Amino acid sequence: MKDGVVMDPVVLEEAQQLLSPASWTRGVADPRTVVAAERTGSSWENRYLSKEHRRAGATFQGKVYNFLERPSGWKCFVYHFTVFMVVLVCLIFSVLSTIDEYSGFANETLFWMEICLVVFFGVEYMIRLWSAGCRSKYMGTFGRFRFVRKPICIIDLIVVVASIVVLSIGSNGQVFATSAIRGIRFLQILRMLHVDRQGGTWRLLGSVVFIHRQELITTLYIGFLGLIFSSYFVYLAEKDAVSKDGKSRNDFSSYADALWWGVITVTTIGYGDAVPQTWIGKIVASCFSVFAISFFALPAGILGSGFALKVQQKQRQKHFNRQIPAAAMLIQCLWRCYAADKCFNSQATWDIYIKEPGHPKDNSSLSKVSLIMQVAKRASVLKRKRSKSKMDTSGGSTTNNNRDSLQAQTLPPP
Repeated sequence: MKDGVVMDPVVLEEAQQLLSPASWTRGVADPRTVVAAERTGSSWENRYLSKEHRRAGATFQGKVYNFLERPSGWKCFVYHFTVFMVVLVCLIFSVLSTIDEYSGFANETLFWMEICLVVFFGVEYMIRLWSAGCRSKYMGTFGRFRFVRKPICIIDLIVVVASIVVLSIGSNGQVFATSAIRGIRFLQILRMLHVDRQGGTWRLLGSVVFIHRQELITTLYIGFLGLIFSSYFVYLAEKDAVSKDGKSRNDFSSYADALWWGVITVTTIGYGDAVPQTWIGKIVASCFSVFAISFFALPAGILGSGFALKVQQKQRQKHFNRQIPAAAMLIQCLWRCYAADKCFNSQATWDIYIKEPGHPKDNSSLSKVSLIMQVAKRASVLKRKRSKSKMDTSGGSTTNNNRDSLQAQTLPPP
């Protein structure tokens, strides 16, 4: 593990073999040149790294922005979970304030909780607006205005303004005293959206629906047709129905009542306010229930399997993203080894600039070193040629001796 990246064992083994002392004898560059190449690569990365990324990660403003907008780590989890629990408790007290038995205690407690939440969310909104300046697209007045136009920021502003209106109009601690103020309570429920500021839940749902849109449209279309026709047939069978005591029933007096019965039936709610009385109506209702309920239940299974596949795809993508840095490190290391090797004459890459050991201004020493390397190289070539010529001469003499011995053996004695 390096810098929080889990390396594949196969990739790690190849990198270790590439940098092992045994590989240096096979023509790979000296380890000192590899270290120098790594230093060169790190300096290149530091030089050309995005200024926005460095500013957002290093400055205090960037840290605050990442803490609020891009939470990661246990500290961010504790903060956002605490905010969620406070909002949930406030919602519970809002529900209790509508019950006569607990309205007195709940209204008084809710009044002070609303004051604390208004101050907290107002300050947090201003901090978010200030910290957004660490990003280039949110700098300046127009950048801040672009940040305010985000949907989640608009919701935060609406919640703060609605809470201020509720607190300013309420009297004697009765926050939801009038019916007009009770209507604004719905805007305060939008605080629950404060938890998922990045919108990952909605993006996941939208992606699943978009991927399986064809299957969903098909099942809903067939189910809708079954609902319309079956409700109409039940209406025709039950509109003139008469009960056992001779009185007419008005459960299916109109086609709208039949549609209401069909919707309640296919959703498996079954209030029981409308029930078919005739045998024809019961047969149609039975066939409709078996047919339509199966089609209306298919979207739940499609969405469930889609969510499972999407989560599996995200996990696979995370695994690939963990392997990308390791593969990039291996490729960079191999390129540096080839580029730093003087015996490598390929034109597929360029030569890496590495300072030779010694004084950089001492040109005479560098020329001497290069001259010695050339002499040693020529000496090795001459040595190989001489050894090859000796082997040829020795091989020729042995063949001549063998030929003379064979001729002596074949000649008859005098």
